[in-house]
Parts: sequence; C-alpha cells; structure tokens
Amino acid sequence: MTLQLMCFGESGHSYKAALALAMSGLDWEPVGIDFFNGETRRDPYRTDVNEMGEAPVLIDGSLKLTQSGVIQHYLSEKTGKLGGSTPEEAREVLRWILWDNHKLSSFAGIARFLLHYVPEEKRPEGVVPFLQGRLAGSYAILDRHLQERTWIVGDGLTNADLTCCGYLYYPEEFGFVRAKWPAIDAWLTRLAEQPGWQHPYDLMPPARPENRRS
Repeated sequence: MTLQLMCFGESGHSYKAALALAMSGLDWEPVGIDFFNGETRRDPYRTDVNEMGEAPVLIDGSLKLTQSGVIQHYLSEKTGKLGGSTPEEAREVLRWILWDNHKLSSFAGIARFLLHYVPEEKRPEGVVPFLQGRLAGSYAILDRHLQERTWIVGDGLTNADLTCCGYLYYPEEFGFVRAKWPAIDAWLTRLAEQPGWQHPYDLMPPARPENRRS
C-alpha cells in the first residue's frame, strides 16, 4: 500500500518526514496542502485531518499520524531503518529529535516565516534578531558535536540527522550561513550525497508557485 504524506514544500517539518520516507525506500506519495491560503486553519482539515492544524500528516491505511518526530519513529518501527542500531542509540536519536524541535527547527521555522512570508510592517519588532541569536547558539552546539563525527548518532545516518537538517537546505535566507559552520556544512554535503535525498522543493510540492523548481 502506498503511504501518503500530507505536506507542502515550504514546511521544514514536512521535509523531515518526507526524507525519512524517501531514504527508507518506502512506496509513498506527497499530498499537497494549500497552506498559504489557510487550508490547515479551517474545517474540514482540523476536524478530519489534524486537530492541531499542522503539517505533516502521514496516512498509512487506517492509521493517521501527526508530528514529524512521531512519524519518523513510526517509519523506523516499520522498516528497521534510521532509528539507531542499539537501544542506546535509539534513545540518543530521540534526544536529538527533541532538542531539534525545541532549540533548532522551532526557531528556524519562525524566523524564516517572518522574514519571507510576513510583510515587514507586520513583523513584531526585535523577534527575528532574538531568534537568530538563539539559533547561533544551536548551530554552535551542532557544529561542535559534528566536528569529529560523520553522523549525529552512531556510525550511520539516522532520524537525528534528518530532523536537524529540516530547515538547513532551504534557499530562503534566515540567518544561517553554511560557511560559518564548517562541520555542519560538511555534514549537509554528506547527507545530500545519500541515496534518496532530494531538495525539499523537489521532494514535496511547494504551496507557492515561485518555489517550484521545474
């Protein structure tokens, strides 16, 4: 059965789940969400799809899952891939997923959204610089961790890598400059060389026409 991922290309959290699907070799298809015209904020999306009004949503037969970390965990259970090779590694993968969702992707997603999808006159003053300052601290933690490692956890690619890269391949500038973080830069290059990797706007349908790459 073909799995479906309700998503949109601009969503870094959707990208994490889409990468896990693609790099696990599963049969899946993206189902585009009209996010910028308010689909996730209205019924029937909140009634029938996700009461939290968010993306991504994974549909596997009668099973429906939300939250990218939960989806990644489920896919690892289903395939035996990307979850770590030992119980200790599995816990470490979870630790990095939780850290990313709190300290990296949350700040990056809001900063990027404010800078690119909110008119300048409507941006709350001082919020973007504050987020960028917090992000610099997170980049430093990740860069230091990767200085003597190929992957974030263990000796192979895991969901820890796929969650932490969620916003770092996007072309829209939000304060992340790869060249300033050599270990992160090298890790992103390695990750992009792995089978199944694709750019977010190739892996999922963008909701905004200007972001379509072909």
